[in-house]
Amino acid sequence: MPIIEEEIARLLHEKRLTLGVVESATGGLVSYRITNVPGSSEYFKGAIIAYSNEIKIKVVGVKPETINNNGAVCGDTAEEMAAGGRKVLNVDICVADTGIAGPGGATQGKPVGLFYLGLAHKGGTFSRKSVFIGTREQNKQGAAEAALSWVKEYLQSLK
Repeated sequence: MPIIEEEIARLLHEKRLTLGVVESATGGLVSYRITNVPGSSEYFKGAIIAYSNEIKIKVVGVKPETINNNGAVCGDTAEEMAAGGRKVLNVDICVADTGIAGPGGATQGKPVGLFYLGLAHKGGTFSRKSVFIGTREQNKQGAAEAALSWVKEYLQSLK
């Protein structure tokens, strides 16, 4: 059974689409996995690791008021990261993540393990919420897997 990154490669190749990534809490794990597939340079244009709010705002284009009103870990921020990344990286599809990997960083209503994913394509911009229960590394791996799974699912849904 092919690994998810290979399935994404096949689907992107078939549909002649390009992919970009904006990562925060996963710190490059999604990009690492995508680029482990030989030939990924045909469809993967690049990534931005927007770990700080400053980079989310100045490089990716997240609105300051989004972060000020809702925080960096929310659906709106994830969507703006994906949409901004799609524009900056000039790709067909961009997936983004923002979250609290742990062990610290939790706030009222935002526990350790909370992640939001964003996905932007010409068909729209969307977000998904996930909560992982594990160590920092497990939470990051879980979020990367969730992001890749969503990209695969989205690509499969395209006609």
